Amino acid sequence: MRPRTEVLLGLGAVCLLGVAAAMLGASKATKVDHDARPSTFLAGPEGARGLLEATRGLGIEVRRFRQRPRELAKLADSSRRLLVILNPSASISAPELTPFLAFSKSTDLLLAGRGADHLMRCFGYRVDQKLFDSVRVMGLGAKTPLVSASLVATHKATYTDSSRLADVARTTCTVPAMQSATPLLVSAHGLVAIRLERADVHHSVILVSDAGLFRNRTMRETDAGVFALGLVAGKYDRVLFEEYHHGFGTAGSLASATIAWSRQSPWGWGAWQLAAVGLLALLFGAVRFGPAIPGIIRVRRSPIEHVRALATALSAAEGHDEAIAAMVRGLRRRLAPPALRSRGDWHAWLAQLGAHAGSPKEREAIATLNQLTQPGQPPSSVLRAANAVEDVWQNIQS
Repeated sequence: MRPRTEVLLGLGAVCLLGVAAAMLGASKATKVDHDARPSTFLAGPEGARGLLEATRGLGIEVRRFRQRPRELAKLADSSRRLLVILNPSASISAPELTPFLAFSKSTDLLLAGRGADHLMRCFGYRVDQKLFDSVRVMGLGAKTPLVSASLVATHKATYTDSSRLADVARTTCTVPAMQSATPLLVSAHGLVAIRLERADVHHSVILVSDAGLFRNRTMRETDAGVFALGLVAGKYDRVLFEEYHHGFGTAGSLASATIAWSRQSPWGWGAWQLAAVGLLALLFGAVRFGPAIPGIIRVRRSPIEHVRALATALSAAEGHDEAIAAMVRGLRRRLAPPALRSRGDWHAWLAQLGAHAGSPKEREAIATLNQLTQPGQPPSSVLRAANAVEDVWQNIQS
């Protein structure tokens, strides 16, 4: 086995052992989902799967809305329905404000977190984020959660979003008149949650400054779960959770899903490492080290060499007369006209060839052939006949 092959096998064995060790360790370790999106698809500490399950446990129909906001208009009308938007991971663009506002005229809204700030401003409030100063909510119970943002009234009749001015246009919304505003939660920073009852339609809007109140960890460890379920219990027949802006839209491909899985699963990492090892082995096997080995030059034999080889074989089989006759017939096939190559007696042809010989050496070679064609020749006559045939051929060619 060559040294290069041994090195490749050794590297492959080491990689396989590393993959096996990694998978064994991963199978024994507790996997924690660190995805920070407050999505109902995520069951990790930062997700909001618990809110969906708890709402379903109350007997309320739940649905994940994964389409573009303009598709909201196609949903069947329901008088007791709530659309929940929890801190969208992707910002709500200016053109998307219009379908959300149109949908709010036929359903209630729950907006939470900094990501929903653009939509909150269309209802007269904005989110004041406190990045490094979290405080506890007041009046929620013994296990009060922490919040890092508050709601501040804008006191403006309209709001203009110009974030898509370069490619679309400005989007302007008018703050609707409110029949009542009921604070739901407060903290040392100010207002945390408020319920707004609209005066133009019989629907309400719930604004929450911090979407952390609806995360799985917060609902399990604090009294935030009591507050969250109190917003929907006995009030709604259906709750819609907006998931499009968390990256869970209906569009996608199997390839992207497979790649995403391979980056999170130890089996996927093992497959990537095996593919890398195979690629390296292919590269090492394809590269030639050193100069190219020259090919063996093979020169084709002349027709006379083939005749001599045939004569030698016949001589070994004690067919001396037949060998000499075969050489003469082969010479006739090369020198005679096409019409006479296989016709008539070759003895007569050989005698006629001697009569037309040009050089003394050619005449001597033809005379030798005439002598050797007589029956009863010794084995050495085959070699002499071959040399004579070659002399005749060379003289005629020259």
